Amino acid sequence: MSSQYAPNGAKHRSVRYLSMKMILGCGILLIILISAITGMTATAQQTSPEPEKSAVSKVLDPALEKINGVLGTVLMYNVSGDTFQKSVYDEDGEPVVDPDTGELKKETIAVPLIVVTLAVGAVFFSFWYRWITIRGFKHSIDIIRGHYDDEKDEGEISHFRALTSALSATVGLGNIAGVAIAIQQGGPGAVFWMMTMAVFGMASKFSSCTLSQLYRQYNPDGTISGGPMYYLDLGFRAKGSFWAPIGKFLAVMYAFMVMGGSVGGGNMFQANQAFKAFSDTFNYPEKYDWAFGLVLTFLVGVVIIGGIRRIGAATSRIVPSMCGLYIVASLVVIGVNYEKIPESLFLIFEMAFTQNALFGGMIGVIVTGVTRAAFSNEAGLGSAAIAHAAAKTDEPVREGLVAMIEPFIDTIIVCLMTSLVVIVSGVWDKKELADGVIMTSAAFDTVLPWFRYILTICIFLFAYSTMISWCYYGERGWIYLLDHFGHGAGLRSVVVFRLVFVFFVFWGTVNELTTVLTFSDMMILSMAFPNIIGSILLAPTVLKIVQDYWRRFKSGEMIPDR
Repeated sequence: MSSQYAPNGAKHRSVRYLSMKMILGCGILLIILISAITGMTATAQQTSPEPEKSAVSKVLDPALEKINGVLGTVLMYNVSGDTFQKSVYDEDGEPVVDPDTGELKKETIAVPLIVVTLAVGAVFFSFWYRWITIRGFKHSIDIIRGHYDDEKDEGEISHFRALTSALSATVGLGNIAGVAIAIQQGGPGAVFWMMTMAVFGMASKFSSCTLSQLYRQYNPDGTISGGPMYYLDLGFRAKGSFWAPIGKFLAVMYAFMVMGGSVGGGNMFQANQAFKAFSDTFNYPEKYDWAFGLVLTFLVGVVIIGGIRRIGAATSRIVPSMCGLYIVASLVVIGVNYEKIPESLFLIFEMAFTQNALFGGMIGVIVTGVTRAAFSNEAGLGSAAIAHAAAKTDEPVREGLVAMIEPFIDTIIVCLMTSLVVIVSGVWDKKELADGVIMTSAAFDTVLPWFRYILTICIFLFAYSTMISWCYYGERGWIYLLDHFGHGAGLRSVVVFRLVFVFFVFWGTVNELTTVLTFSDMMILSMAFPNIIGSILLAPTVLKIVQDYWRRFKSGEMIPDR
């Protein structure tokens, strides 16, 4: 491009102008889409007042259900057997009677092995690292504020930029739709277990991101590669020849899992909820879900296949503002209903230990809370470690301290706000509001009827930026695997993964939420298997550098630049 050779000022003006044009172009495209669709809606609603699934959905939804059935037996293995059961209720909330036995119909409450793995890993890391998430909290804030930055440190981005990059992939629909789904499935008590898991999960994220810095790889072109694939491989290799093949196996396993997670929770769920929000806000008929899916697929493909990265960069700059707007709107709704805050908080605590069979009792509520927390803040999954590997620092522990703040921001602050919005507004027990974002949107409607339009735009941008971020994570897994067949083979063939990724954007749009959520949970949570197992085995190595860092910090060897 010609601006490449222009003076710096002209070059920067050119880049800003190009970014503005692209943002404007995306805005115009979205407006045209909305106008066209709302025009179609008026006609469609006259002839088809009831929601109707598209022909594409009728084909792809059963196909995904079959995939879920096959994968679920392995990835969501139930460790509790038939120990925990709950009554089955009909749409009116009445218990269903088994016609054969005349007794109340029961169904098993599954306790998936992956949920146990996430919980055990989080508790282990919290105690193993001597609760560094609490004693190092203030220090981590100082690091984020740049008090310990050094331009001479190796890396590509600052601590703050690494934090915001990782947050761009976590703060989003998991906070907006995921919380509503948690409350719908497990009642308000699920929120308590989400926050509990976030407190312990901070240690899981600390562990992953410290390891990512410790074993990051410097490429010939000056870039940095890191993440679970690398620290599982290199970390176990450093332990000796016996451990090397185990580390390689876990690394390859993780590479496969992160590709699955990228097309599941990082893609299909995002596309599905973006469509649900759009359909609900603009009364867009579901039988045209394929049209929305094609447009969204095109917009994602333009960035990840077409290489127009500036749209993605512009979106990532807009998302923090949207997040801020969402928090302000949440505070308004909570503020208007301030007298209901104490009873809502009490309801969250009380129902965390409920034996209410409608929500599967206490075990069902815990499983729901842990699952939705991990889906939202990604603690234990290792995905954020890919972004944090590029941070400028010579202190791996320092980056781990930065990363551990993410679950606090994502779940304890943003998710708690969403849960209070849903509960104080009184919509949390409305059975007709069962599609995640629709419940959250209805909650805002009680105070800010116009906000649903802004919320829909926020959801679209959250979903869009998350898909782009997760495509990058999936690409890292693809490149790691294919490079085993020759140096550079992964990068040369990465377009194959990108084509598969954009197809899943379309697939997620036209499927039912229940089917997509089941698939997404399996794909994204399964990343924890190799990551947590490997991180526990590497924990003694991390503890040594944590103790050394903390000794130097306490002795005053590290002088902050204030």
